[in-house]
Amino acid sequence: MARSVLKQVQPVLAFAAAHLDEELPLATLAARAGLSAFHLQRIFSAAAGETPKQFTLRLRLGRAAAMLLTAEDSVLNVALACGFQSHEGFCRAFRRRFGMTPSAYRKRGLMAGACAVEARDNAALVNQVGPCVALYRISNEGRSKENGMTYSVVKQVIAPQPVLVVRRTVKRSEIAATIGEVLPRVFQYAQQNGIALTGPPFARYVEVGPGLLTIEPGMRAAISGQIPGPAGAEVVGDTLPGGPMAVTMHVGPYDKLHDAYVAIEEWMKAEGLSGGGAPWESYVTDPADFPDPTDWKTEVFWPLAV
Repeated sequence: MARSVLKQVQPVLAFAAAHLDEELPLATLAARAGLSAFHLQRIFSAAAGETPKQFTLRLRLGRAAAMLLTAEDSVLNVALACGFQSHEGFCRAFRRRFGMTPSAYRKRGLMAGACAVEARDNAALVNQVGPCVALYRISNEGRSKENGMTYSVVKQVIAPQPVLVVRRTVKRSEIAATIGEVLPRVFQYAQQNGIALTGPPFARYVEVGPGLLTIEPGMRAAISGQIPGPAGAEVVGDTLPGGPMAVTMHVGPYDKLHDAYVAIEEWMKAEGLSGGGAPWESYVTDPADFPDPTDWKTEVFWPLAV
């Protein structure tokens, strides 16, 4: 997606996310962007992969699901707080997205005995990541200038982190589109199955060949052992390994992230170290809040051999 298009759409993303308890007709959203309703509908759908109406409905339902797990408000009050006009309409939409009634969702709660703090953290992540979950790793369409960034690589020891992932084998040219398509699936799976999210989205590069790459886009989550869901489900539970890591921060467009990996490889060579596993990138900032690609921050982790 072109940088100019993201800048046009970003005010709508931010405004809708901040006013889910209000009426959000297309004309109102178009006015925020300074566009005609027709033009907004067209560029928003192309950028976000959903219409403004679908976007606001998804955010309302996601926020309602989080509220059901963290607040004691009645189902009706949750519905009204999230912009629904009736209990019946809310329940129908909720069941279509999550496969159960709001009351059943609240009664089931979060899996793995998540505490109140984890439930609140999950709600905060849902509200933060929800508007932009399909926008991570978006392409800048080749408009980036030469990357003049100097990378500071450090050695850190981190703890293992349970995660939800989807594994895909793709061409290099398909990385951005695949991550943008997979992360909403993981996000939806976590919400639907009552799994608390614990950190920002990431993508791990499991195998890198001369033509194809095997990648695992996913999200950190409070899981242990077998995760719920139908047999053969695309989303699976896994663990980002702990131990010593080479870590650096990339600031700028995603299409220049390769330079961060090169910097880590050069650092490892200079330090007499070698990689001990698949590296991954963690998306610290989100495009919905930072429409200028020069502001995007991505932390890169590469396990070290011990």
